[in-house]
Amino acid sequence: MLKIIKPSYLLLLGFVFVISVMLNQIAVGKNTPVEKSPSLDQAIEILNEARLSFKSIQDYECRLIKTERINGVLLPQGTMSMKVRNNPLSIYLRSESPMDEKGLEVCYIDGQNRGMMRVHPTGWLSILGFLSLNPRDPRALQKSRHSITEAGLGNLLECTSKYWELEKQLNKTIVQITDENLVGYTCTRIDTFHPDRNAGNFYGYHCILWLDKKTLLPIGAETYDWPQSGGAQGGELLEKYRFLNIQCNVGLSDKTFSH
Repeated sequence: MLKIIKPSYLLLLGFVFVISVMLNQIAVGKNTPVEKSPSLDQAIEILNEARLSFKSIQDYECRLIKTERINGVLLPQGTMSMKVRNNPLSIYLRSESPMDEKGLEVCYIDGQNRGMMRVHPTGWLSILGFLSLNPRDPRALQKSRHSITEAGLGNLLECTSKYWELEKQLNKTIVQITDENLVGYTCTRIDTFHPDRNAGNFYGYHCILWLDKKTLLPIGAETYDWPQSGGAQGGELLEKYRFLNIQCNVGLSDKTFSH
């Protein structure tokens, strides 16, 4: 004779089954490793490796492509050849574009020329040859967010290190570390986000640094401002740099920077 299973018994079996599944999921969850988000410590470790590697470089030359926002205005992309000697810090820049700046030359040697940089202007002023100008002169910063004393790969690495060490104390930075191909280079990409601009003296809302995996040299950097109502969702671009065709330890002499 068939036994009639009471509805209450079926409900009890269903309840036991649900509890069993939940307990099994909890057990699996305990044994499954949770992937942690990258920390600023990890970013600093990668950066310090790049800084240490950079100490073996006496000088270098490369092609610099930059886009900067000055006084709220995004300026046209600029391209220039850059030559740098690390000790004493010596920098030579020659502009290739935009057209109204083509041929502009700027050079600087730390500790010489009373701290002045030497500038060879374009246009009719070019007949005057090289002129001395304070690197912090407002005229020198009309089309640049940084003075020539802040230029170069070494300055980028050291400035980034300074900010990250300060941010580490605040513990307010969100970090992402990924691999990415940038202008033909296989890079480690490090993103840092600072949602609360009042939490500390941050360089920007979103900063990105690309380091070549092979040489550990910076290949690119970008900074975005904090998002504003009606503006770009990820914040307006403040500055963008690309360092291409980097050639290291080429033997640059005083003659390259003395004008």
